[in-house]
Amino acid sequence: MKQILFSVTRADLDVQTFRASGPGGQNVNKRDTGVRIVHRTSGAVGESCDERQQAQNKKIAFHRMVESRTFQSWVKMQAAARLQGFRDAEAKVERDMSPENLKVEFFDPEKK
Repeated sequence: MKQILFSVTRADLDVQTFRASGPGGQNVNKRDTGVRIVHRTSGAVGESCDERQQAQNKKIAFHRMVESRTFQSWVKMQAAARLQGFRDAEAKVERDMSPENLKVEFFDPEKK
């Protein structure tokens, strides 16, 4: 059985429309068919102006945003934080990076 760790809703996204350039005839200068979707928390961006219809471009832009490295990294960090019981992964990193948990060794290749 799958468990939902977190969800991304429309409220987490900024959807921006703009006039696309390129082929499309008179439609290009009259309608905002290009779409840019920004996930505020992670900073991931997806953009599309490939199709002539805004709805199609919105779907493509969302998929590009989800497939971006930035969003994928954010998802992994959120999942790890929730599965390990930490509110955020930074708390775990701070705890693990404390001086008592670190061992620093110097390797001198001259000495064997």
